[in-house]
Amino acid sequence: MSKDSDLMDWQQEFIATNLLAIGYNAWAGYLVGERGAIICSANSPTVGIAGESFKTYFIRRSRLAAFLNAWLAAPDTVILHHHFMNAHILETVDSYNPTTELVFLLESFNQVTFFYLKNLPITPPQCYEQVCRNWEEFQPSVCSLPEKNRAVTQLNPIDSPNSNFTTQK
Repeated sequence: MSKDSDLMDWQQEFIATNLLAIGYNAWAGYLVGERGAIICSANSPTVGIAGESFKTYFIRRSRLAAFLNAWLAAPDTVILHHHFMNAHILETVDSYNPTTELVFLLESFNQVTFFYLKNLPITPPQCYEQVCRNWEEFQPSVCSLPEKNRAVTQLNPIDSPNSNFTTQK
């Protein structure tokens, strides 16, 4: 097996394992009224009893260009497969269908891989709904409460963590 193949296998496994959290974050971010991208770095996991946790961020479209320019311009970060440039990522964010698709960037070591996830086995709104139903298990920072207990909860979609991905090792 090649090094690129091993990397893609790991990334695909990461996405499959964390699809509920990824979809939840995509829909929670979109609910604030703007498309965007989910950003996750696997470089600094927190290790706990449930496995490794990774901080995730929803970056809304109006701030995504500046974020990408700063993040990908860092000397120790390169985007995997150089043909995926910032303009392509921004174009994808402008045109994806948030009810069935999402845009995900995964940082691992000094590389960032761009994923445009379509034909998902579970849609972002369904992920959001499932995570909200199982609040104690996921403990995200934003979720709708039942009507009788509903309180206004604000999501800061700029560069704040929405929740953690936890993977079992």
